[in-house]
Amino acid sequence: MVTTIARGFLAVVGVVYVALGIWCAVAPQKTSDAVGFALRQGQGQSEFLTVYGGLEVALGLLFLWPLYKQEDLAFPLAACVVVHGCLVLFRSIGFLAFSGFESTTYLLAAIEWVLFLSSAGLWFWRR
Repeated sequence: MVTTIARGFLAVVGVVYVALGIWCAVAPQKTSDAVGFALRQGQGQSEFLTVYGGLEVALGLLFLWPLYKQEDLAFPLAACVVVHGCLVLFRSIGFLAFSGFESTTYLLAAIEWVLFLSSAGLWFWRR
């Protein structure tokens, strides 16, 4: 049962990451504005496309992997814990180091916490 739940969870997270990566690739100005990221012509645009577009699509495919190979669940689930744990850690550092956040940043932080706690819970429950 927990394996099915974990696979479904990863599938949802994977689809969201792929969709966000594609959105960043096709509408970089809109998506960068939404998170307060200023794009500089050329270099900044390339970096945003690569990291926000390419890396998010790659993470999405990693999380979707158990749909392709059902027996391969442990690594993508552990990767989900590590990725979101790092996002939570660095977001928390950012909250301590910087100020002037808009509501989008707090929403992203809440989603990152939910994904981290959910994936960690599933990882421990599955063991």
